[in-house]
Amino acid sequence: MACRYIETHAKSVLNAVRGMAFGWSANPYRGCVHGCHYCFARRYHAYLELGTGDDFSSVIVVKVNAPEILRRELSRPGWRRQTVALGTATDPYQPIEGQYRLTRGMLEALADARTPASVVTKGPMVIRDRDVLTGVRDRAGVSVCVSLTTLDRDRWRRLEPGTAPPHQRLRAVAALAAAGIPVGVLLAPIVPGLTTDRANLEAVVRGAAEHGASFLGTGLLHLEPGVREHFDGFLSADSPDLVSLYRRLYRGGTRAPAGVERSLATAVEELRLRHGLAERPIAPRAALIPAVAPARARAEDAQTSLEL
Repeated sequence: MACRYIETHAKSVLNAVRGMAFGWSANPYRGCVHGCHYCFARRYHAYLELGTGDDFSSVIVVKVNAPEILRRELSRPGWRRQTVALGTATDPYQPIEGQYRLTRGMLEALADARTPASVVTKGPMVIRDRDVLTGVRDRAGVSVCVSLTTLDRDRWRRLEPGTAPPHQRLRAVAALAAAGIPVGVLLAPIVPGLTTDRANLEAVVRGAAEHGASFLGTGLLHLEPGVREHFDGFLSADSPDLVSLYRRLYRGGTRAPAGVERSLATAVEELRLRHGLAERPIAPRAALIPAVAPARARAEDAQTSLEL
């Protein structure tokens, strides 16, 4: 499918976030060619009068002045140097970043402003910016969280058709760890019936530990309006035998029953402890990844880093 990129000039890129371990988020793009069928950010394309299906992964808004605007916002006298999260509503290292280099520019702005940063991504391109990430680390604190739902190639292709293969992402984790950059894995979202089996969960946790991750977060799939319609269509075509399960699990709203969430969180917790991984980044002033469910924030950034 051909991808269309729309260049735009943003008036602001910093978004205030409530109830999270970071105070602000910033996103250089809207939409994402990774096309993960579960992505919570799909619904935000509707605000642009675009579809949450193919449009989300084929019409990408590029905020060409994002680094410049971020520098201006960080230079304000009242800026308190709270942690800024990149990758909350789009992947900051989707392939077009190789051309525009907006994420790199934003990280440079954060380093110069001595502002801590957290990055969430599925893109191995993150290793390109080890030098800048090191600068942010040394001046204010940084963490990188690489998102992985499965190491199984069949499930990966079905759920995340536009992403880099899981083992490429693990190699990126290893490269960042070798560079001394605090890096972990986000095993999220866990997708009921597709990635919930213990063998899959253990493979991801073990792979994270073996490739130098220092922490691991997790979270179960949420299905917000706009995302649910797309995911239901995917499920009907890919795994029709699971449709009845999802009707039961999500009949009460956007989240599965609390008991299901607790059971899976406990299973991952046991694996995390067995493999010696922390729950959150351990670094001075580094950004922290939420353990389970984030609170409501601005529309573009609600449920931020759990469901990239």
